[in-house]
Amino acid sequence: MKILNLTLTALLAVSIAACKKEGKATGSSKDSLAMKKDSVVVPEFHKELYGIYTGEFAGMQKMEDDGDGNFEEAVVKRLSLKINRITKDSVYGQSIVNGNQRPFRGIFNESTSSFTLDEPGNDKTDGRFEIKLKTDSLTGKWTAFNKTALKSPNKTLRLVKKEFVYNPNFMLDENSDLVDWTNPKSFTEKYIDDQTGKTETYKASKNRFASDAIFKINASKQKLTEKDLRNLRKLDLEIIKNAVFARHGYSFKKDTYRYFFEQTDWYIPVSSNVDNDLTRMEKENVALLNRFTKYAEDKYDSFGR
Repeated sequence: MKILNLTLTALLAVSIAACKKEGKATGSSKDSLAMKKDSVVVPEFHKELYGIYTGEFAGMQKMEDDGDGNFEEAVVKRLSLKINRITKDSVYGQSIVNGNQRPFRGIFNESTSSFTLDEPGNDKTDGRFEIKLKTDSLTGKWTAFNKTALKSPNKTLRLVKKEFVYNPNFMLDENSDLVDWTNPKSFTEKYIDDQTGKTETYKASKNRFASDAIFKINASKQKLTEKDLRNLRKLDLEIIKNAVFARHGYSFKKDTYRYFFEQTDWYIPVSSNVDNDLTRMEKENVALLNRFTKYAEDKYDSFGR
C-alpha cells in the first residue's frame, strides 16, 4: 500500500511540474509575442516635411475702451510649428507661441496637401490648426476649443519653413525700434501758463526706451565686466540679457522682449526653456546682467504712434 501511495505521489508531482512548465512556456510565448508587437517599427511618410515652420500668427483681440465700451485691436505674434513625425494615420509635433509650448496630433491629407492638427485640449490656449501646405509654406487658421476663455479665439497664420541654428553673432538690426510700447507709465507734468502765470499740472503717458548700446554689446560672444554695464539703462540690460535666450530660440511670454526680437529675421521660437543650452560664459553674463538690472533706472519719453 505504501508503494502505491508513493507512486501516486510521484506521478502527481511530475504532473504538477509539467503543468507549471507548460504554463511557464505559454507565458513566455505570450511575452515574446508582446515584445515582438512592441518592437514593430511604424513606417513614417513625408519626412521631407519634417522641421520648423515659423511666421505670423494674427488675430483680432477684444479690448476695453474707457470711453466707448469694447473695441477690437489687431494682434500679431510669432508662431512656430514643429512637425516631428508623420505616419499613415497621424502627424505628431508641437506648437510654440507666446512662451507656451503645446504638443499636437493630427492628420495629413495627401490629396489636398493639408493638415488638421489638434492640441491636447486641457489648456485654455489649446485649439485646432487647419492649414494648407504649398511648397515650404503653411497658411490657414487656428480656432480655440474654448472660445470664451480667450480674447482672440480665432487666428490666421502664415508660416515659412526655416532651419533653426544657434548663432552667437546674431544681433538686433540697427534699424530696430528702441521703444518699449507695451509698458507706458503715467507722469505728472507741470507747466506755467503764459497768460496767468500760474503753474498747471497734467498727466502724460511716457514709454521707456533703450540706447544704441543694445546694438554693440553681445553677451553671447564677449565676457562682460561691471565697467561694460555700469551706465546702461534698465531696458538696455534686459534686452542684452534676453538676446542670449533669443539666440537659443526661447519663446518669450513678455510682449516687450518678443516685440524687440520679432523685428529680426533670425529669431525663431523653438522652446519654452533653453536654460541648459546656454554656454558657461552666457550663464555668467546673464547672472551679472541680473545683478545690474535690479538697481538700474529706465529712461522715459513721450512718443507718438
